[in-house]
Amino acid sequence: MKKLLSLLFFISSSLLFSQNNTSYWQQHASYTMDVDVDVENYQYKGTQKLVYTNNSPDTLNQVFYHLYYNAFQPNSEMDARLQSIVDPDRRMVNNIGTKENPIYESRIAKLKPNEIGYLKVLSLKQNGENITYKNEGTVLEVTLKKAIKPGEKVVFDMTFEGQVPVMIRRAGRNSEDGIALSMAQWYPKMAEYDFEGWHADAYIAREFHGVWGDFDVTLHINKNYTVGGTGYLQNPQEIGHGYEDKTKPLSIKKGKKLSWHFIAPKVHDFTWAADPNFTHDILKTKSGTDLHFLYKNDKKYAKAWKEAQALTEKALNYFNENIGPYPWKQYSVIQGGDGGMEYAMCTLISGGETLGSIIGTVYHELAHAWFQHLLATNESKHSWMDEGFTTYISTLASNKFIKNGDDKPNSDSYRRYFYLVNAEIEEPLTTHSDRYHTNTAFSTASYTKGSMFLTQLNYIIGEENVKKSLKKYYNDFKFKHPTPNDYIRVAEKVSGIQLAWYLNEWTQTLHTIDYAIAKIEGTNITLARVGKMPMPIDVKVTYTDGSSEDFYIPLSMMRGEKPTTATLLKDWAWATPKYTFSTSKEIKKVEIDTSTLMADINRENNVYIVE
Repeated sequence: MKKLLSLLFFISSSLLFSQNNTSYWQQHASYTMDVDVDVENYQYKGTQKLVYTNNSPDTLNQVFYHLYYNAFQPNSEMDARLQSIVDPDRRMVNNIGTKENPIYESRIAKLKPNEIGYLKVLSLKQNGENITYKNEGTVLEVTLKKAIKPGEKVVFDMTFEGQVPVMIRRAGRNSEDGIALSMAQWYPKMAEYDFEGWHADAYIAREFHGVWGDFDVTLHINKNYTVGGTGYLQNPQEIGHGYEDKTKPLSIKKGKKLSWHFIAPKVHDFTWAADPNFTHDILKTKSGTDLHFLYKNDKKYAKAWKEAQALTEKALNYFNENIGPYPWKQYSVIQGGDGGMEYAMCTLISGGETLGSIIGTVYHELAHAWFQHLLATNESKHSWMDEGFTTYISTLASNKFIKNGDDKPNSDSYRRYFYLVNAEIEEPLTTHSDRYHTNTAFSTASYTKGSMFLTQLNYIIGEENVKKSLKKYYNDFKFKHPTPNDYIRVAEKVSGIQLAWYLNEWTQTLHTIDYAIAKIEGTNITLARVGKMPMPIDVKVTYTDGSSEDFYIPLSMMRGEKPTTATLLKDWAWATPKYTFSTSKEIKKVEIDTSTLMADINRENNVYIVE
């Protein structure tokens, strides 16, 4: 028995030592692509050289590529999902019923062969030798000739061809605004492998997870097309189209096409758009980042797209100051896509007949340059982190510069979350973005409840601590793949408050917050926790003499208190359903959380007036 105990102690000690000394790692992919575009037939052919570095401690016997455009084909998983989900994305379906009794039909199901999207890998070699691969919808499964050992680099050489689909979701041809090519998710892209293994998810129109790397991309396209997107154009004097140094002569080569050569360092994506009728403006900001604006040369768009430019610089400055410096020297806001979607060093934004129709989206997508393209969470698993954090910070910036208000966190967006709870369709934030039962549950969870995670944290640890935590989060995890626990640990270090309970309750359960004033007897106040989720409590007491006093009741699990001028009371243990404290004067009125930052689902029991 003594030997067995000694053995178990040795094993457990070894495991603990091993875990505590496991260093962070991430894979690296360096792409070189040369692509020829047939704008008449919406097709393209290309070569891809991918230098892949296995920084993991594991030996890899296979790899996977994403082939996103294969989703835009009848009988794809995306098509099947559109036909089974109860509330499909309206952009992706036709309503063949009535407004009152809709019957949705997948637009993908009706695509003709010349309208579908596809990505076909024609050949693939590993270090010069042919290897076996199998196409499974939007995923290419590759069996390696030779396993990739830890620390080893391997070169994959590929030839591929693609067809740009009719615009249905995010990418495609001839958008509603008339943009010829919105080229997102257009190339065979190596899937991410991290501490959780491979992330070779089928594409059904939701979120992404990509490998950090560098891109060297050459696009051959008709001379009259203007291109904008990820990366720095390397040959502006051979291109023109507004990129050139106007103090130097152009050197345009003869022929039908131009060769656009882009370099993009330290990104995990490459996106571009092209149109023969783009206006291209450049705003050189004081921060050193050139803001490119590419939009349809149409008088109905000109005013709003011009007005948006100075406001975009204000947002850039705000995010630089409140998160951390944008590290690249270029960002492009491009008319294209089907709404708004973030990509590396650029975004695609549709519309723009009025400033109000696009500027909020521009702010949101620009904020994604930090929360996804610098702090690259796995948004397939943790969509609430990239969408929620982005919504939080872009809302603060919008309130300040678009609405001319302040940038204080507020609870204006909480009603969407309350609707989800009352309708009983909420799902935990830990749900994989593809697996939500409804689009309503996904979008409200990711954008609203994800944003509330930070807004409510202001209530728990204080506004200044949240501001500091976002800056430290940027400094500690930029150019990495942070997880929810990484951010919460940063917030703990900044505030000195333990927050594992908050991460668990808000993201991993469906517990709701509901506190009530149970009774008032003389100068004694009894509060009750009605909901399952515990919280620290702010209480405002108004006395019969007209004066008032604020009280603060920390949650015992916090093991600390937020900065406050309120009267500090003893901790409230989560397992205790009621809490009583006394005041020094006669009570007229008691209110729980006058800031309304706590997401209490029933505020009717938060106020008690003594008759």
